[in-house]
Amino acid sequence: MTIRFDGKVAIVTGAGGGLGRAHALELARRGAKVVVNDLGGSVDGTGGSSEAAQKVVAEIKAAGGEAVANGASVTDDAGVAQLVKQTMDTWGRIDVLIANAGILRDKSFAKMELKDFAAVMDVHVMGSVKPCKAIWPIMREQQYGRIVVTTSSTGLYGNFGQTNYGAAKLGLVGFMNTLKLEGAKDNIKVNAIAPVAATRMTENLMPPQVLEMLKPEYVTPGVVYLVSDEAPTGVILTAGAGVFAAAQIVESEGLNLGHKANADTVAEYWGRISDFSGARHYTMGSEQTEKFMARLQDSPIKG
Repeated sequence: MTIRFDGKVAIVTGAGGGLGRAHALELARRGAKVVVNDLGGSVDGTGGSSEAAQKVVAEIKAAGGEAVANGASVTDDAGVAQLVKQTMDTWGRIDVLIANAGILRDKSFAKMELKDFAAVMDVHVMGSVKPCKAIWPIMREQQYGRIVVTTSSTGLYGNFGQTNYGAAKLGLVGFMNTLKLEGAKDNIKVNAIAPVAATRMTENLMPPQVLEMLKPEYVTPGVVYLVSDEAPTGVILTAGAGVFAAAQIVESEGLNLGHKANADTVAEYWGRISDFSGARHYTMGSEQTEKFMARLQDSPIKG
């Protein structure tokens, strides 16, 4: 099987370099018409230039593909509206959105200013929500859409100095978890990628020999699969250096401690409450509620 995107149109945000560039190039190589969106700002989100996006468009065209550049900020309502209008005016449809744009403003929580927390939340969360919202009616009308949001191991597991980034990245998993449910009836599949890659956001965190192993293009095969016709939905795919794995939020089976349970009871049975040997992954919140109702059928441990 060869995955192709002939006749399909893809928007990739933050595509002027790093992961976004790799995704855009591969989608174009496989036949997609690509909108290369990039504000062209620095890692912390300041500044702006259309040069990076134009260079990627030139690369795609030189290889025989079709692409246009867009310099809108994904946090700007008017800019996002213009991005969607430009795409529709040019090609008349939008099949794929890869929400990749992001910034970093790392500091320990004690030293972080709230404006830097808010800025990171705005770019990662609202910078994914706004394009998704703008294209959602188009994808519903088409009865087809593929969306990938970009999460991170920081959101899933934590990293020192990245409370803002971690909050934003796990927030996107929550966004995906509901969007996948709402999109199912319209053949809109929504997934998340958690990349480990050498980009300008990570180049100062790793030695050169490690960075060489973590080229952005080694993540891209997973992203391309997640926006293909055959894609799953509601998946967190972790990827780096050609290694691919899937992540899930799971929950233990739990215990019925009864209505008379108190904090001391919880402490006494903590080992069993937090026993993940029979843990399950739920595909929607109501499944957790069903589990709680099932536990109520068990005899309470404490009456």
